[in-house]
Amino acid sequence: MTSRERWLAVLAGEKPDRIPTDIWATPETHRKLQRALGCRDEREVWKKLHIDAAVGVQPPRKVSSHPDDAKADIWGIRYRSVAYADGAGVYRECENHPLAHVRNAAEVHAFRWPRPEDCDFAAIPCLLDALPRDHVVFCGGYEPFLLYCYLRGMEQAMVDLVENEEIAEAILGHLFDYHYRVNERVCEAARGRADVFGMGEDLGAQDSLLMGLRQIRRYFLPNQKRMADMARSYGLRIFYHSDGAIRAVLPDLIAVTGIDILNPVQWRCPGMEREGLVREFGRRVVFHGAVDNQQTLPFGTPAEVRREVLDSIAIFRDARWICAPCHTLQPTTPVENIVALYETIHEHGRSGPS
Repeated sequence: MTSRERWLAVLAGEKPDRIPTDIWATPETHRKLQRALGCRDEREVWKKLHIDAAVGVQPPRKVSSHPDDAKADIWGIRYRSVAYADGAGVYRECENHPLAHVRNAAEVHAFRWPRPEDCDFAAIPCLLDALPRDHVVFCGGYEPFLLYCYLRGMEQAMVDLVENEEIAEAILGHLFDYHYRVNERVCEAARGRADVFGMGEDLGAQDSLLMGLRQIRRYFLPNQKRMADMARSYGLRIFYHSDGAIRAVLPDLIAVTGIDILNPVQWRCPGMEREGLVREFGRRVVFHGAVDNQQTLPFGTPAEVRREVLDSIAIFRDARWICAPCHTLQPTTPVENIVALYETIHEHGRSGPS
């Protein structure tokens, strides 16, 4: 089977030749892997480690900055690069919150929001042609509350959901409208070539939901459903990302949003134990991820990584699983541990999900 065929078999409830795999990693980690394995690029790494990596497409933008701030992105947000403490890489940190001081919905509406027309949708066919045809293709994207927190600041964003409902609905409405119009054009341009639509929201903290179920059901699920319904109308399956302890909202994500793939399965969080998820939801969703990168991958030994992968093979034997790190691999993760992950699943994953 090709990598794409493995993914599609799992999504269809069929048995692939082996458990499919995926990888999420920072650019620094990808470069480190390439050097260590003697590979020229990411695709050579995928081939060497038997990784069925998903590939994606997004429309380029004709406009890259906000009309009121040439140094900000299209949302008016400025970022700065911050070096990791050990110097192994950098990450982006938000420097400002352009909607921090709005006091009512009228001021939200007066903000100069980005226009879908500034995306170059005509470039998508060429971008698709450049992607490998033997890998599954993602398109789209929708994670509004992350962006909301950048626009308002995280503390104020949380307060808004309880005390400033008019502001919350106005901002989330603009974010939905923009992304719906962009994603609809992307899905149309990628029709017949894309397989999966990516969306999500970080609804969980380490030990519990990040917000109440009432807020999730009011502010997020209805628009998630509308977005997912649109993507499904193009024949796409829904890949949903949410970190943390989200057990309490999983029935809603499955029944209302209608997710097909759940990522990243952080099984060390309460309620996210793999055995329980398989028992309760194994017939309804595909699990993606589940190899711990809070402890095992960054701080464990290759033997401990192998043991965890073998445990997951046994736990997910009666479910559908795409083996991957449970979040983005960081540059401090030892190469030996990453190699151990993919060598183990390649060697022992041929029983596949049933």
